Amino acid sequence: MRALDEELQDVADHYRWFARVEAAPVSPAYAGLAAAVADDADVLDFLGTLPKLKRQANLLLAALTFLHRSPPADGAQLHDRVVGDPERLRATMLARGTQTNEAARCSALLPLLADLPGPLALIEVGASAGLCLYPDRYGYEYDGVRVGPPSAVQLRCTTTGRGPVPSGVPHVVRRAGIDLNPLDPADPEDVDWLRALIWPGMVGRRERLDAAAAIAAREPADLVRGDLLERLPEVVAGMPADSTVVVFHTAVLPYLDAAARDDFVALVTDLPVRWISQEGPGVLPDVAARLPELPDAGENRFLLARDGEPLAWTRPHGGQLDWLPAAARLA
Repeated sequence: MRALDEELQDVADHYRWFARVEAAPVSPAYAGLAAAVADDADVLDFLGTLPKLKRQANLLLAALTFLHRSPPADGAQLHDRVVGDPERLRATMLARGTQTNEAARCSALLPLLADLPGPLALIEVGASAGLCLYPDRYGYEYDGVRVGPPSAVQLRCTTTGRGPVPSGVPHVVRRAGIDLNPLDPADPEDVDWLRALIWPGMVGRRERLDAAAAIAAREPADLVRGDLLERLPEVVAGMPADSTVVVFHTAVLPYLDAAARDDFVALVTDLPVRWISQEGPGVLPDVAARLPELPDAGENRFLLARDGEPLAWTRPHGGQLDWLPAAARLA
């Protein structure tokens, strides 16, 4: 491959990192495709025509899957799809975002939500189609202990350490989400986009998505279009006065620059709400600074915190809770 300029070299490095750290443990097919992109000058040139926030690996692979109804079989097919139809691909990547909506993340949220005084009013920033706004509508199993109602969505979670095991689900009186481009769980095309965001090899995720979308379509949340910094105060103000208002988010803040993240933290800590964050450990430095020890470099984990206190490590798509020592007081 020819020598790349610094900007395209950064793109290639991102795809190699994605292949090695994010995709390899859970989706070898996507790891292979991302590694192929890193060595394909034509595809890198195409990515270089996009804004920086639109160059990420999971967006490219989702857009190709969405347009062709299946992911590329290999690097050669990916190359052909990109160079053979660049304008349609570019339009899709500009119009869409990596709005992964994984209901299984609720298995990490539920223990912290169930520990709060009810009733609860839930606000998710970066809500996508709002599928994580229904923790009370899903069934759970924590290390063999069943929690929650009978449901078409059944979430299993293994744990380590000592933390709270919920005895039931909370009473939720209001659900609202904020997103720059909220998706409609009743819209077949929006659900198709969410399906395209599921990586090959992730068993059960499509069935879970479809079941969660059906629940959300039957009981629509209030999904508000707009910037989270601008819209959050008014959404909080509209919540029932006798409820505990909870603002939560997962894998959202990396899409804000550092100044906007600081503004969000200042805003959410000043509002009359409880705050649950589930982000990469480097995204909220003040939260990470309260960790008893720093994580191993290269691990793909989220840090779960409530009101800025780190309580557990979680997996990006749910299913694992590794409680930190601070969580023992909640048990």
